[in-house]
Amino acid sequence: QVELVESGGGLVQAGDSLNLSCAAAGRTFTEFAMGWFRQAPGKEREFVAAISRSGGSAYYPDSTIMSRFTISRDNAKNIVYLQMNSLEPEDTAVYYCAAGRPTNGKAYGPWDYWGQGTQVTVSA
Repeated sequence: QVELVESGGGLVQAGDSLNLSCAAAGRTFTEFAMGWFRQAPGKEREFVAAISRSGGSAYYPDSTIMSRFTISRDNAKNIVYLQMNSLEPEDTAVYYCAAGRPTNGKAYGPWDYWGQGTQVTVSA
């Protein structure tokens, strides 16, 4: 079992930055690729970023996210981060941290464990 606890969300203005954290406990952190997802009201949960077990590779769904968000991890502290810059109102969502043991030679996925989420609200 892995427990994931997110923090760092809040209410910010457009153009501001936030750095989300996700602390993991319960198993060896480096067993897991880590990811961030978000879910806006009335929308499906969407993939935001993932990072390999070593932290050597990061993945984003598109260039728009990649240009503003950065995922990183500290394997000594069992924490994964999501640095978000130039925030837009469209980034408003609950942000979830996820952990999973990669299978079939993939760098990440499937996702086995989820945090409770942290709210990010960006005002215009």
